[in-house]
Amino acid sequence: MSLAAPNRPAKRRRRLQMPVSVMIGLAVVVLMLAIALLAPWIAPTDPTNVASFDLMSAELPPAFMPDGDPAHWLGTDNQGRDLFSAILYGMRVSIAIGGGAVLVAASIGVVLGLLAGYFGGWVDIVIMRVGDVILSLPTILLALLVSGIARAIFPEAGTAQWAPVILIGAIAIHEWVQYARTVRAATMVEASKDYVRAARVIGLPSLHIMVRHILPNVMSPVMVIATINLAAAVLTEATLSFLGVGMPPTYPSLGTLIRIGNEFVFSGIWWIAVFPAVTLVILVLAVNVVGDWLRDRFNPKLKGR
Repeated sequence: MSLAAPNRPAKRRRRLQMPVSVMIGLAVVVLMLAIALLAPWIAPTDPTNVASFDLMSAELPPAFMPDGDPAHWLGTDNQGRDLFSAILYGMRVSIAIGGGAVLVAASIGVVLGLLAGYFGGWVDIVIMRVGDVILSLPTILLALLVSGIARAIFPEAGTAQWAPVILIGAIAIHEWVQYARTVRAATMVEASKDYVRAARVIGLPSLHIMVRHILPNVMSPVMVIATINLAAAVLTEATLSFLGVGMPPTYPSLGTLIRIGNEFVFSGIWWIAVFPAVTLVILVLAVNVVGDWLRDRFNPKLKGR
């Protein structure tokens, strides 16, 4: 007994420690978030200002190539924009749209999941059947459908002011189902416990019970799902922009830059597509590494390993 007791805190600390890969992934995520937030102060030029475009400097190679310009580290695109500045702003747009889509989807999914799990009956049936219909459609197809309808109804849906809102809605309309299903299952478990039954007996309102008692106990899996879905949302935004239904070409996002660069890859101007693509891969990979670790960390079946 005396020998085993001192080892328990050490074992607990060992389980709480992050693997090196997760620490690197978390550092990369924090660094890229900081760079995206500080893009207006870090970027040498403003790629959203059309007046600053210099067509005479278009398609310049990176500075490390023979014909490169030291003023443009990663070269320029076909419009003469500094590619490094465009990537910084594009990363900012992609993260903002992905984060906004996750926030909207999580908010809708948590509310509907609480209602379905707490009340059950026809409320549960209606919410879950609607979710089943939405899940029967692929994410990209549904997002394309929503974006196309929005552009047909609102002529300004393709502008830089409204395109992020349309993209957030198009992505969130498919992703809320996963949150609703998870919260519904957790709510059904919590609703059967004694503390919820006691709250009902003393006459507390249903809204008070759901918000003050059940919601805090079902948020852990929601945070894990949100972290994992952030990478998927960023990738979906890049896919939509690559297909031409995302951000306009004059306002860069990572997907828009890849789409523009894809037209020049076979003519030897590879840097317009490669550098934004590498940035997107690093961002998605780092978020996925952190999300996978969080999922395993909060999985009760893996806590004993």
